[in-house]
Amino acid sequence: MKRVTEIIPGVHYVGVNDRTKHRFEGLWPLPQGVSYNAYLIEDEKVALVDTVDAAYTERLLENVREAIGERPVDYLVINHMEPDHSASIHAVRQAWPGVTIVGNAKTLQMVEGFYGIGGPTLEVGDGDGLKLGRRELKFYLIPMVHWPETMVTHSPSEKLVFSGDAFGCFGALDGAVVDEQMDTEKYWDEMVRYYANIVGKYGGPVQKALGKLAELGELAMVCPTHGPVWTTQFPKVLDLYDRLSRYEPLEKGVVIAYGSMYGNTERSAERLARELAARGVKRVVMHNLSVSHASFVLRDVFKYSALVIGSPTYNMHLYPKVQELVDDLELRVIPSRVFGCFGGFTWAGAAVKRLGEFAERMGWEMAAPPVEVKQGFTMEKSDGLGAMAEALAAAM
Repeated sequence: MKRVTEIIPGVHYVGVNDRTKHRFEGLWPLPQGVSYNAYLIEDEKVALVDTVDAAYTERLLENVREAIGERPVDYLVINHMEPDHSASIHAVRQAWPGVTIVGNAKTLQMVEGFYGIGGPTLEVGDGDGLKLGRRELKFYLIPMVHWPETMVTHSPSEKLVFSGDAFGCFGALDGAVVDEQMDTEKYWDEMVRYYANIVGKYGGPVQKALGKLAELGELAMVCPTHGPVWTTQFPKVLDLYDRLSRYEPLEKGVVIAYGSMYGNTERSAERLARELAARGVKRVVMHNLSVSHASFVLRDVFKYSALVIGSPTYNMHLYPKVQELVDDLELRVIPSRVFGCFGGFTWAGAAVKRLGEFAERMGWEMAAPPVEVKQGFTMEKSDGLGAMAEALAAAM
């Protein structure tokens, strides 16, 4: 059996899986690994579309040679310059010295800046084409999805798009490459987490990119640089990206994200969760920010319609883990969420005030007055959480 999958006649998947790396970009946990997808088009000329992380360069070269034998690679098309996709460029040039590197002006500047590589290049602009034989590739720029040089490569004759990081997700490929040949269930939450953490700030550019892709007409196959190749399930992927880039919640539910040093703020969080359940809110997601990694919290903030943050006062500021979440949310410029907050303090309260200032900066309205508990938690001191639950349930 060959290692290399021919996804359609003349188009090979030559990517690799990474089940070793603990954190993507040194930040985001990878409990199910990640794939680095590269594709090889075999025509009168041979084109390699993107490469892989440097740790897997030799495997990429083996895959390419298995697919085409002794034929040379004529073109290397670079859709995106992040090193998890571009780090093997130098090795490709060494293996096939005559290869022409194809990219837009920003891409070619980055090739020089990252890797100091000269030699044959072909600069392409929006809508330009490249004939390989019976196929012609067309290139379309989608800047800031999510770097300024990003583009997609379209093969009109096959209704196929190589989409770069767009429509990608965390999660290694467990045997099959194409969606219709696998159980895709594990990828949906990982797609939301990938979007929220990697692309989440760039909703406007994503919307522009979706508009540009719509002009290409029907797409039978979409090949991202992470995750499955999408065919029959691409309409679901497209809908997900459209809603996420409009910052539209995917489901009704309440995320309660809190920090707690000695358990009093946590008890407020637990009470709020019970009050919500008593009012018929079935989807309540709890995150203790000292335990939950930020990437999973951000995923759920993008996914659900309401967010409540709880924090003790810490040195007259927010608890540090809560402050990290607030900073992450501000960076992603989410225009609206149903929002509430609560807090605790011992001798001088500041957390609730800081969370109110955060809501103002985000342009979010409070669903209910904040609740602040002085010193130890009691049911009497936290009675306002019932009214908050009522308001949250009504707002959803």
